[in-house]
Amino acid sequence: MKILERHDTNAVCHLRLNAPERLNALSDEMLAALQDQIDALQSDTSVRVVVISGAGKAFCAGHDLKQMTAGRQAEDGGKAYFKDLFDRCAAVMMGLQRLPQPVIAQAHGIATAAGCQLVASCDMAVAATGTRFGVNGVNIGLFCSTPMVALSRNIPRKHAFEMLVTGQFIDAARAEELGLVNKVVAPETLEAETQALAELVASKLGSAVRTGKSAFYEQAQMSVQDAYAYTGDVMVGNMLDRDTEEGIGAFLEKRTPDWSQ
Repeated sequence: MKILERHDTNAVCHLRLNAPERLNALSDEMLAALQDQIDALQSDTSVRVVVISGAGKAFCAGHDLKQMTAGRQAEDGGKAYFKDLFDRCAAVMMGLQRLPQPVIAQAHGIATAAGCQLVASCDMAVAATGTRFGVNGVNIGLFCSTPMVALSRNIPRKHAFEMLVTGQFIDAARAEELGLVNKVVAPETLEAETQALAELVASKLGSAVRTGKSAFYEQAQMSVQDAYAYTGDVMVGNMLDRDTEEGIGAFLEKRTPDWSQ
């Protein structure tokens, strides 16, 4: 049994965390499997969208606390192991945003600590009603410092801080209200709704979406003036794309574009 399952449908790559007995914890093995897929997807032009889901009753319960406890047994008390663990986890989270393909989290059950971080690190998220989200480490004395990086870039600062210092869950409706997820759907339609969103995105011009995703994150780190200068150059390059020319022509002529990619 693979700890991370993959199947591709209609240019959509589905990655399913497959350790339900551990609530799909981000163990060393799970992080390694995710990193392998991120590396492979970087150059996979057959895939236009990536969906991440979880097997069993939960999306992801965060880091594997049993492994972390074992890591403490090292001579340095686990310092080297923990530093490496959080670096590897950060590489996966940043890798998802650096993928050329948009990434959608398909969340159900619970998404806690680094599991909530995983949802926040995806470009979009669809959640089933009843899903709970939390950065609950503070409840066991471990402040969710790395998960808060992604969380505080998804939802308003005061609400992120409240979640971090209280360790309380928010439900799916509140997560949608705050901007952590894009939409909330019935559990029985979660997979179909997520696939529909993925296929809608996959139907767009691939080169434009790849360019746009990269520019989206780059400009977000700039001043407004620098962002306009940068994105202006991005749009110039986009306009010079032959497929963009075809798309504009097709729109004006009221026909379906004949894109090469």
